[in-house]
Amino acid sequence: MLMQSARPLGELENTTEFIARHIGIEEADEQHMLSAIGETSRRALIDSIVPRSIARKNPMKLPAAATEAAALAELRRIANRNQVFKSFIGQGYHGTYTPGVILRNVLENPAWYTAYTPYQAEISQGRMEALLNFQTMVCDLTGMPIANASMLDEATAAAEAMTLAKRSVKSKSNTFIVAGDCHPQTIEVVQTRAKPLGIEVVLANSAPEWDRALSGDYFAVLAQYPSTSGRIDDLRADVQKVHAKQAAFIVAADLLAMTLLVPPGEFGADIAVGTTQRFGMPMGAGGPHAAYMACRDELKRSLPGRLVGVSVDTHGNPAYRLALQTREQHIRREKATSNICTAQVLPAVIASMYAVYHGPQGLRRIAQRVASYTAILARGLEQLGYPPRPGGAFDTLSLHTGAETEAIAARARSKHANLRVYFEEYLCISLDETTTRDDIQLLWSLFAKPGHAMPDFAKFEKGIEPLIPAELRRTSDYLTHPVFNTHHSETGMLRYIRALSDKDLALDRSMIPLGSCTMKLNATSEMIPITWPEFAHVHPFAPQDQLQGYAELDEQLRAWLCEATGYAGISLQPNAGSQGEYAGLLAIKAFHESKGQGHRNICLIPSSAHGTNPASAQMVGMQVVVTACDANGNVDLADLQAKCEQHSANLSCVMITYPSTHGVFEMQVKELCALVHKHGGRVYVDGANMNALVGVAAPGEFGGDVSHLNLHKTFCIPHGGGGPGVGPVCVVEDLVPFLPGHNSGGLVGHKVGAVSAAPLGNAAVLPISWMYCRMMGAEGLKQATEVAILSANYISARLRDHYPTLYASANGHVAHECILDLRPMKEASGVTAEDVAKRLIDYGFHAPTLSFPVPGTLMVEPTESETLDELDRFIAAMIAIREEIRRVERGEWPQDDNPLKHAPHTAASLLKGEWPHAYPREVGAAVLDERRHAKYWPPVGRVDNVYGDRNLFCSCVPMSAYE
Repeated sequence: MLMQSARPLGELENTTEFIARHIGIEEADEQHMLSAIGETSRRALIDSIVPRSIARKNPMKLPAAATEAAALAELRRIANRNQVFKSFIGQGYHGTYTPGVILRNVLENPAWYTAYTPYQAEISQGRMEALLNFQTMVCDLTGMPIANASMLDEATAAAEAMTLAKRSVKSKSNTFIVAGDCHPQTIEVVQTRAKPLGIEVVLANSAPEWDRALSGDYFAVLAQYPSTSGRIDDLRADVQKVHAKQAAFIVAADLLAMTLLVPPGEFGADIAVGTTQRFGMPMGAGGPHAAYMACRDELKRSLPGRLVGVSVDTHGNPAYRLALQTREQHIRREKATSNICTAQVLPAVIASMYAVYHGPQGLRRIAQRVASYTAILARGLEQLGYPPRPGGAFDTLSLHTGAETEAIAARARSKHANLRVYFEEYLCISLDETTTRDDIQLLWSLFAKPGHAMPDFAKFEKGIEPLIPAELRRTSDYLTHPVFNTHHSETGMLRYIRALSDKDLALDRSMIPLGSCTMKLNATSEMIPITWPEFAHVHPFAPQDQLQGYAELDEQLRAWLCEATGYAGISLQPNAGSQGEYAGLLAIKAFHESKGQGHRNICLIPSSAHGTNPASAQMVGMQVVVTACDANGNVDLADLQAKCEQHSANLSCVMITYPSTHGVFEMQVKELCALVHKHGGRVYVDGANMNALVGVAAPGEFGGDVSHLNLHKTFCIPHGGGGPGVGPVCVVEDLVPFLPGHNSGGLVGHKVGAVSAAPLGNAAVLPISWMYCRMMGAEGLKQATEVAILSANYISARLRDHYPTLYASANGHVAHECILDLRPMKEASGVTAEDVAKRLIDYGFHAPTLSFPVPGTLMVEPTESETLDELDRFIAAMIAIREEIRRVERGEWPQDDNPLKHAPHTAASLLKGEWPHAYPREVGAAVLDERRHAKYWPPVGRVDNVYGDRNLFCSCVPMSAYE
């Protein structure tokens, strides 16, 4: 037996072990990669790429890296500071049960949470079927003909509905009427959105005010159904009044209630919005939850967000794809109708699976149980001398408690329950799927006077009738499609979920080399805490002393992100990158207004910028002026200077992405910032490419005034098939007072207002980024950045002889991504960048970003998480495809009959009796020997996009529709 010398204890207590698990490149790999690039060390490579003028002088001040076990233990201590009370607050957030088969096999399954947005339809059929189920569920329950594939939250959905109505109706008014009995957070977000657009929001806080408002001039109205205080209003006559004014009627509807109530579509509503949170997604202190938007058919081409449609593939088989306005902000830019380019896909999938699992009868049973408990609660409260306010009820009762209000609320808290104080003299009580008989007894005990006889539950329950007005009870069917009436056993549901996930490519199968999208490891230890009850089951508007764990998490994560970015202050409220952009521009606008310079409204944006940039500028009422880029893709400083001088008096800001959208560190970024500041403008640095900056350079130090971050990119929150995300907005010192926030819930004085429904936005996924930072530490985060840059340069160097990199620095290097130029091949072979993208599917890869930012190119971003083996496998696939293109160029295969033009190849197409193509079947199969056992077979052939838009189906359709 060999004796080993003793090792120092410090080596055995390796606190940096997670860093090596997150970063896929080992030391020996690094030397091989540097040799291919032509550099001697990683330090030399970084110094040759990142301008020395912006390089960080001091390391980030972060806690030292912790092991996975230590970080989880520390986070558990923080989580334990939250108090999980029984919530009767309501206000759009409810207790719910996530069925175990969905919790384990969707929410906790990397096949679902590591998938990307379904822009490549052929490898996204599973999640798009789930989203089509979501759209069908929303259409059926609201009675509307078309719905999108989810929105960020109910409040922002209402704000988007307001702008959808504004551009769609004949009324020329700028007035938007909102019922005062809408959820308060919805009212706040609508007011924030309306102000920069010049829309006047009129709140109608009583029935007389509502009637007076509807007799006036307006372009749309918004009503809650049932209202936030529980009342169920008959809105049918109001809809007729509104339509007579050539205005739109928007209804914020509770989907569970819609199983029992006449849905908005049946009484003439134009738009319906709401949340699907109570369909199996925990409250999570506010998110993530999938909101919905549905509308009349005439509005479908203006509907914001994503829309999944049904088309056919090249073999004539049904296939799903994103339809119509998908990513329209990248095409229409400042003329876009919305800046939203994300959704809440993972929560939407969970909501749709909840409906599939329970089916129409199951949902109705849950709703009837909630409504029956509400009626029993009302009977007992009336017996105790607290009759609920009239107006019917589904799940929420409103009681006038006057001077006793706070005392009763305090008594509830002493028994670990939360009631909602409403307008100081009222208490609201909301029930949900998790309400029990013991809960009803507890609620009665809160109102019982000493010596007062308690109500008898058994006495009330016989023949109890819900408090829903007879004329508003639903009679129409819903969820009649077979998918909602088939998978009700756990075995059936398990197999359905597995069948859908098997159709998709996610990070659990292979590298996803999407440029600008940063598909990096979402470590299991980072994911574990999101389902802890202390994070998952707290209400966003619970008293602050019950949310101390979230407060500590928020404070620590903001401090760490400030260290990473060099900024003075951060808000975590924006729940998407697009919202972060929007909030940042609102802060700039509010700053100028505070200085008496509200006329500054010119936003300079380089032509290479992300499409969300000009769309966001338009949303805050700014005028976009495009500045030129030079031949290398850099901002043309001469043109920028000319535009700054031309618009000096009215210059508000410039929006740049750094490193640039073209994947290059521009050398003169400090000079650019100084130039804009000289003319009184502020500098917005888009944080989409922070994975190339953390620990290496900080936007807040080299001249940026505002940035948003994508925590679902750089800081490891999974993309979840296209959402959830978090888009914190970071600012310098003098902009801190203008960060977004609620003016309720203890947060006061915000000059910008709320941009999301919940104070902490998608709070439940913040532990993921906390864990990532805590386990990586300053050195680990810096190393991740450097290895991401190393990996991108390795791919660029290895593919140089096959696909030239379009943009690079003077020494030939790139940042964390490289744009491969495929345009020269088209003339010689007829092969397009899209053909290469589809052919990569045959080789088992998600395609890189296609034709953005330059048409006819592929933008590749490998991230630091990939191993050298996986990088080499991708490189081998790209080289093999290039050899196939050369065979077309040489005339060995026809331009219209080669493996690229017919990609991707399904197993069924390769097994057909006759093989009509000029290339062999085995070439079509594209099996790499070393991965033969792991071959991915796409479920459909190439999808026909044009057919899908011309024959638009956006809900579940029977197969007979294709016959």
